[in-house]
Parts: sequence; structure tokens; C-alpha cells
Amino acid sequence: MSISQRFTVLLFKVITNLICRMDGAELDRVPRQGPLIIVTNHINILDIPVIYAGLQPRRLHGLVAAERWKNPIFGYFLDACGTIPLRRGEPDLAALRRAMGYLDEGHQVIIMPEGTRSGDGRLQVGLPGVVLLAQYNRIPIQPVVFFGAERYKENLARLKRTDFHIRVGKRFCLESQEGKITRQERQQAADEIMYQLAALLPEKYRGVYADLSAATQHFITWLPDRTAAMQSP
Repeated sequence: MSISQRFTVLLFKVITNLICRMDGAELDRVPRQGPLIIVTNHINILDIPVIYAGLQPRRLHGLVAAERWKNPIFGYFLDACGTIPLRRGEPDLAALRRAMGYLDEGHQVIIMPEGTRSGDGRLQVGLPGVVLLAQYNRIPIQPVVFFGAERYKENLARLKRTDFHIRVGKRFCLESQEGKITRQERQQAADEIMYQLAALLPEKYRGVYADLSAATQHFITWLPDRTAAMQSP
């Protein structure tokens, strides 16, 4: 770990622990090594430092909107974390290839399928672009959700810490289908991923995926639930 990365992790931990009371014990269920795609919801700016610092010392790389690098301070911390800039609103094949390269090296990649912050914590429609990465070489996928931090600014103004809850779901693979997958099928696969996030959230945060009975698992293959401790050297 480089000096800039150590500094960034320490800063993230100090800031998030000052702002939040962390309920993140379930992060221990995330394997400590081996290629993995971590899919999460996206509420606000706190999500990134919380999960990045909380999962150290794993080798992590997040996909983050390229416009965040316009701020040189944000850009410094994103580069220190090995973050991958992603051009939103288009198929960014360069970003996907870079993410696949990290996965080939046994690293872990974090992706937020909603593509933007919800602000209120309610799930928005998952974008089909996540499927291009998720179907790569049957890499395991781990759903992780956050909730409770949507009002952190109000609490901060009252010098009150915010309860930040993290839940981790079962790992699965997203199977490729015979022949060329259609856009409709990609959206169905993205929705199946989003329903796995919704199932981990309290009902009021499930948003457009509130009806869990509508969930299908046509593309999903479940994997054994192995804890991080079981995978330690």
C-alpha cells in the first residue's frame, strides 16, 4: 500500500467515524482475497469512503463518474484509491477493460448500478451496463447495501452522529446466455442484481424494487456462503 493510499484510508476512517456510528460488522463476510465484484446502492458521498476504508486491506477499485476528477482534491483521493473513471451515459469500454484487468489480477471491483446518488436512500433503476462486467468470466458478485445516512447533513448541523448501517448478502454469479444478449435481457439481469440489494434493505428503502415478489433469478447462480475468515491465508 502506497503512502498516499495509507493517508487516504486513515483520513476516510477518521472522517466517517466522526460523522457516523458505524454498523459494519457484516463486511467481514466479504472475502479478503480473490476476484470479486461488489455491487452496492448509492445514497450520497459518504458511501465511497465508508466502504473503501471498511474493506481494507483488500485490493479494491471502484468505478466512479469521470467528472469527479474535475475537482483536483477529489481527484487526488480517487487516484490514491486506484479508482476507475467511468464516463456515464455511454458504454465506457475502456473503463470496463480496466476493471476486467484488475479482476484478472485477483483484485475486487466496486460498482454502483444506479449510476448516481439517490439522496433519500430509495433504490433507483439499475443500469444495464453493470451486466457487461458482471458476466465477465463468471466472477463472483457480492451485494452490499447502506442505509441510515441519508440525513447525515442535518445531523451534522446539530453536531449529532448518524447511524450508518451496512448489510452484506449472499454471493452469486451472473450467467451468460446462449447467443447474443438483448438490451431487454441485460436490463432483466440488472434488475435481478438490484432485487438482491432490495432484499437486504428495510422496506422503505427498496424504491422501484419494493415488490420483491416480482424478482426473478433467471440469470443468477448462487455460490457457497464463505466468510472472509475462511478464506484467510
